[in-house]
Amino acid sequence: MKLVSYRRQGQPGFGAVKDQGIIDLAKRLPAIADLAALISNTTALDEARRLVDASVSDDFALAAVELEPVIPRPNKIICVGINYVAHAAEAGRTVGQYPVIFHRFAQTLVAHGAPIIRPRVSEHFDFEAELAVVIGKGGAHIKAEDAMDHVAGYTCFNDASVRDWQFHTHQYGMGKNFRGTGSLGPWLVTADEIRDYRELSIQGLLNGERMQTGKLSELAFDIPALIAYVSQALDWQPGDILATGTPSGIGFKRQPPIFLKPGDTFDVVIPGIGTLSNPVADEA
Repeated sequence: MKLVSYRRQGQPGFGAVKDQGIIDLAKRLPAIADLAALISNTTALDEARRLVDASVSDDFALAAVELEPVIPRPNKIICVGINYVAHAAEAGRTVGQYPVIFHRFAQTLVAHGAPIIRPRVSEHFDFEAELAVVIGKGGAHIKAEDAMDHVAGYTCFNDASVRDWQFHTHQYGMGKNFRGTGSLGPWLVTADEIRDYRELSIQGLLNGERMQTGKLSELAFDIPALIAYVSQALDWQPGDILATGTPSGIGFKRQPPIFLKPGDTFDVVIPGIGTLSNPVADEA
């Protein structure tokens, strides 16, 4: 099942994508406030699946809505750096004993199709194609062997980074938190649709040219380990996002470096999940 958040006629909503249409789950499940609430409610999720599987007519076309980031306002976005061995090598880093964790703020997110924004203060705007995990069941002190029970589904993420600001200090979170630089979508594919996330591949395409490629089996710290590790410090909550890291091929490590500029389009392609596509624009 593919689930989306959107705005239609100025009003927020959420629904299930069926072919090229949307089943309006906000209307059909009025007790559920938003997509984060839906994925935390197994009864409501079962009803949503029933509606998708039944011969229920679409309420409107997918093209008739303005998509929002899959979870428009996640409580937290946990990102992982240097989580592919080949990417660690190109960055001149080694994979350590513990995952490299940093955070994004929800206000940095944009949706599929919306422009990602190169900031006024830098031209060192880089791309990072990633698989994002959407948490459905919260909890603390989660064991790795139980961690996948907490996964609602998966989506695509571009952790676009302002590289010079990222390296102003040894803590590079500022370069990851410029307005309008992180894109998330186009939809959430529920976990039951993905037999084994480690069989997924990922590509990052700049203007149609492949820049990045990787396999989720290549993660240095796998998804269960990451969920378990973070849960020792923070309670996971429904709708939280875990960005699993980017494969090799990033722009600033190329010779010469390749940075995003206005007029470019960057796509995150994960077969079985979808394609997240965003044009690049300068900050107004």
